[in-house]
Amino acid sequence: MNIILMGPPGAGKGTQSKILFDKYGLVTFSTGDELRAHVKNGTEIGLKAKAIMDAGKLVSDDIIVALIEHRLEQDDAKNGIILDGAVRTIGQADAVIAMLEKRGQKIDAALDLVVDENAILARVEKRAAETAAKGETVRKDDQPEVVAKRINEYKDFSAVLGPYFEKLGLLHHIDGMKPIDDVTRQIEAALPPL
Repeated sequence: MNIILMGPPGAGKGTQSKILFDKYGLVTFSTGDELRAHVKNGTEIGLKAKAIMDAGKLVSDDIIVALIEHRLEQDDAKNGIILDGAVRTIGQADAVIAMLEKRGQKIDAALDLVVDENAILARVEKRAAETAAKGETVRKDDQPEVVAKRINEYKDFSAVLGPYFEKLGLLHHIDGMKPIDDVTRQIEAALPPL
């Protein structure tokens, strides 16, 4: 089973990805994590991506798709993958669908975790304050201005990808403001039976 998981930062994608891994054995692909690992390990993909990022440019669709394909080839991805915010353009979506078709696979669902932006910002501010109160370093991703910027970026690409996946009959809106167990139930109801 292969799932596209969409939602702004703080929507609970990481929490739900872990639940899906525990239940179905689906590994999570996060572009940022994969890029950092490839750059650190000095792989061919990592070297290409680093040169692009060092130049201040966005990593191209073909590199993102190559990262996804590489991840799918790993033994732990035999049950499928959760693409956590990884597909951000129509070009990437088209390429991933074509790549999966060549492998005899498909995208089974595109799940959009719908959340209230103000609640997300408040949640992140609270988490950052708690982290700072413990004397720990606040992650850059948990700084309110960074989160606000990433929410706007998410709105830009979801405005394009939402209709794209809806046209393919894959899009499911999930109320991400519900308690974790309720969100999980909504997700499971949207997934095809195994």
